[in-house]
Amino acid sequence: MLTNRSKQVSNKEMTLAERMYLPAVLGGLAITIRHFFMKKATIQYPEVKRYLGPVFRGHHVLKRDEQGRERCTACGLCAVACPAEAISMVAAERKKGEETLYREEKYAAVYEINMLRCIFCGLCEEACPKQAVYLRHDRMVPVFTERDQVIYGKDRLVEKLDDRYIRNNPDAQATPTEPTLSRSVG
Repeated sequence: MLTNRSKQVSNKEMTLAERMYLPAVLGGLAITIRHFFMKKATIQYPEVKRYLGPVFRGHHVLKRDEQGRERCTACGLCAVACPAEAISMVAAERKKGEETLYREEKYAAVYEINMLRCIFCGLCEEACPKQAVYLRHDRMVPVFTERDQVIYGKDRLVEKLDDRYIRNNPDAQATPTEPTLSRSVG
């Protein structure tokens, strides 16, 4: 025994109602009735999508500049900032004639994000000096069924030219193939 305190034992006689557990049953019924009149906590997914707000961090995107060139310069700051070490890249030098493809002299020839490791903290987005990495707030990461689907390469990360996304634009629309998140009514 760690303390010298003596234990107090109460041997009071229980009433008939207490022996039949009436206070406990009535307390449980009161809680159930109270929850019955509350607003529903569930939604009818996938028919109704929950609004996730502007700070939600979802699908990764490698942005392009106004001329359609990749913004990423393979500086590696996003990979260093990533606490889960989910980002890997290989840098390459831009060749003559590729000025319309890449913004700087150096670019990411290979850029991969392991989505099983990613914790969606947004540190890669904050660390990028060229604002090339964005985590979209209107598109969720899909469910993975195959192991080769979990590593996103540049083919899945680089923004398509016809799918320009502006983060602070409230009217930004996702592509028709992806479901959008809308505010549910009710």
